[in-house]
Amino acid sequence: MKNIFIAAAGIAFLLAVYLWFTGQKDAGVFVGLWVPSILSLGALLRK
Repeated sequence: MKNIFIAAAGIAFLLAVYLWFTGQKDAGVFVGLWVPSILSLGALLRK
């Protein structure tokens, strides 16, 4: 289960970087904010 959240956070990070460098900076920042939220959810559900 832990690997699912790490993979989701990694995909969100890569998507944020892609959006940032393709000129969609606002969307990149928005998606980039998902990464700590996904990791926090994974830590919460792991307990």
